[in-house]
Amino acid sequence: MSIAVTGATGQLGRLVIADLLARGVAPDAVAAVVRDSGKAADLAAQGVEVRVADYDAPDSLAGAFTAGDRVLLISGNEVGRRMPQHSAVIDAAAKAGVALLAYTSVLGGPAADFTLADEHRATEELVTASGVPYVLLRNGWYTEVYTANLPAVLEHGVVIGNAGEGRVASAARADYAAAAAVVLATDGHENRAYELSGDTAWSFPEYAAVVAELSGRPVAYQDISGEQRLEILTGVGVPAAFAEVLVDVDNAIARGLLAGTSGDLARLLGRPTTTLRETVTTELRGLGALA
Repeated sequence: MSIAVTGATGQLGRLVIADLLARGVAPDAVAAVVRDSGKAADLAAQGVEVRVADYDAPDSLAGAFTAGDRVLLISGNEVGRRMPQHSAVIDAAAKAGVALLAYTSVLGGPAADFTLADEHRATEELVTASGVPYVLLRNGWYTEVYTANLPAVLEHGVVIGNAGEGRVASAARADYAAAAAVVLATDGHENRAYELSGDTAWSFPEYAAVVAELSGRPVAYQDISGEQRLEILTGVGVPAAFAEVLVDVDNAIARGLLAGTSGDLARLLGRPTTTLRETVTTELRGLGALA
């Protein structure tokens, strides 16, 4: 039996494997399922088994899992293509007779009615119908989704969005990775859904204020209409279809769909989640922009 992590060379996958090893899971009990073995050379050097498979090549998934494996299906990142990809992984896991299939879904599950959640909801249905013991890891937003834009925020002194006073209960990517590692490495999680989010929900005006305080620079939140934001995003080269998804996400935030604070994430971690302030501090320090 191994713990098999798909998308293992991605940002989340690498953190999950690092956390598993830090928890004392033997490297040879961890399998990194990747498209390119070359990108997993560092994992192989640590003793992690590397299995080559591609979400887009169902035949390649036949050898990705073995009977008794605990599998983490990290959702694909290509919106609009994820259903056939996820379906292929789920089918391969079921045929192999895995002991557990954990899936990184979206906060709210069936209640998440925004476009970006559509494929997650459909994947959850496939997972629960597969007959495989499962865990639904309904991840909220990563704080890094926002702090990745800090260079532009600092340059222009503004955070732009169409979320109004909506709040986001985000947590650090590493928090979600650690929760996945807990579920994979410990017992008692079968056939459960966890609503994973940060302990405290924040608004975009509050985010801008934290960035301003920690950077020592003037930063404010500018709320605009969805139409205006769509024009801005496409104007800087974001494909129209994805720009519409981003605008729709902010509309969902305005409706309160990403503000839930169930406490599930902190309970799995056994500690408070990483705060917005902590992540902003870390990112600003890395940019050399901490006041």
